[in-house]
Amino acid sequence: MPSRLPFIDALKALAAQLIVLHHLAFYGPMSDHAHALAPDLISWLSQEARYAVQVFLVVGGFLAVHSLAPAGCLRVSEPLGVLWKRYCKLASPYLVALLVALLSAAAGRALMTHDSLPAPPSVSQVLAHVLLLQSVLGHEGLSAGVWYIAIDFQLFVLLLGLLWLARQVTVGAAHEAVVAACLVAALALASLVHFNRDGDWDSWGVYFFGSYALGVASYWATNDRPRRAACWLAPVVAVVMLTLLLEYRPRIAVALVVALALALARLFGVLERWPKSRLIAYLGRTSYSLFLVHFPVCLLVNALFSRFARNDPWFNLVGLVVAWLLSMAAAALFYRFVEAAMQGSRRQHAAPATVRQSS
Repeated sequence: MPSRLPFIDALKALAAQLIVLHHLAFYGPMSDHAHALAPDLISWLSQEARYAVQVFLVVGGFLAVHSLAPAGCLRVSEPLGVLWKRYCKLASPYLVALLVALLSAAAGRALMTHDSLPAPPSVSQVLAHVLLLQSVLGHEGLSAGVWYIAIDFQLFVLLLGLLWLARQVTVGAAHEAVVAACLVAALALASLVHFNRDGDWDSWGVYFFGSYALGVASYWATNDRPRRAACWLAPVVAVVMLTLLLEYRPRIAVALVVALALALARLFGVLERWPKSRLIAYLGRTSYSLFLVHFPVCLLVNALFSRFARNDPWFNLVGLVVAWLLSMAAAALFYRFVEAAMQGSRRQHAAPATVRQSS
């Protein structure tokens, strides 16, 4: 697959925008004052829009298995090295964003008093965030959405571990692919039937593995012809539908729709060709930066409007729009000067190693 996939960029762009709007609606005080003007919309954004995170979960599984085991067999020789690279890719911009969040929260506490403001952090809390263990260790998040970064890393570890285990217990590529598929399916089923139905597990990757595995399944199922893909996807859909009959969860229904959309897009060549929009491509490319920096920006705008503006609903509705637009502007700057710069630095450091291996 090419490095940029327009269809996935579109999914990520849409999901990231919904997450920003969800946090704007969920965390006041601007949304509290503006609620009277659009109660249904703000209520929907504060609740149902959070299901957009399922897009990132499914797409994450789809892209992870493409890089790790596109044909079902683990193709990396040093799993620990791969984990370190994954951590660096996620954490390098994330740690910069945490610093921005800490500064923003400190400024916010000086301007207003509101329950959306995180308390001053402890050293152990900051270290837990650096290690992506904040939720596991019971620490409050330093910024909205940072829990997902830790979960994404856990899910990658789980998938890599299952693929590595399949390699250890089998001889031959065909057997390895079958065992890998069985291991992923078994953990996905356990997640859908048990872990995802118990909120006490939502700090752990197994809670979300069912959605992540749907992305894996949509990739593996579409490696062959459409007729064979249907044979693979049909039992996946049937199993997920049965788990939804056991307990209906909108988040899992959304994940299933996203997985099927990815599968169909790949089968019919849409993944690489549609939509042809530079704006959507850019919003998809900068979606991680938006995910990282939008909350500090929204927090500051909320604090400024709370301190210096009236409680007028229309004025606060304007504030919500301002926060949304400033979040995208901040994401563009963060992507250019932090995320993209760090990506370029990692490539420069990786290039000499590649030359040495080939010489």
